[in-house]
This record gives sequence, structure tokens and C-alpha cells, in this order.
Amino acid sequence: MQIGGFAVSKWMSSLKAGGDMYTPTQPPTDPGEFQSWAYGELLALSRQLQGAMDWITLDVRSVAPAKPRAGMCVNADGSNWNPGGGAGIYQYLSGAWVKL
Repeated sequence: MQIGGFAVSKWMSSLKAGGDMYTPTQPPTDPGEFQSWAYGELLALSRQLQGAMDWITLDVRSVAPAKPRAGMCVNADGSNWNPGGGAGIYQYLSGAWVKL
């Protein structure tokens, strides 16, 4: 497939079957193919970022983030890392973790 003058068809496998998550492909060893590969990866990222989703998945964390920021949301395991209310989703507000 030609897009913007680039042959990208062999680099368009960056989305897993089902289209859930972006997974980068291995860069080519031939320097002459790098530009097409990079363009295909950027297209795959663009498609993923533009796709509307009505859910998010937060990985369960067993340690607090090293540098929490206001508004950050995390999923605490409640045993190795218990921000105060057991396992669950917490948001960092006013310098403290608040269970949602």
C-alpha cells in the first residue's frame, strides 16, 4: 500500500488482532526501509489514539509511583502497597491518595 508516497503495507501489523492495543513492530535492518517502517508505525499510533474507547485498564501496582502528580489514578494491590483503604483505584489529590 502506498500512503503519502511511502510503501507501508508490510509495516501495518502494529495493531494486534481485534485492534485493542498498539504493539510496535521490529524495525527493519535495511536502512532503506526505515522511513516506510516509521511512517507505518506513526499511522498505527494515530489510529490507536483516535479510536474511541469507553473503558480503561489500570495495571495493579504493588508499589506507589515514585513521583505522584495531582490527578494521577492508579490501581493499588492493597497488600504490598495499601494507600489506606485496601485494594482498589486511587487518585492523587492534595498530596494524598484518595480511594475512588
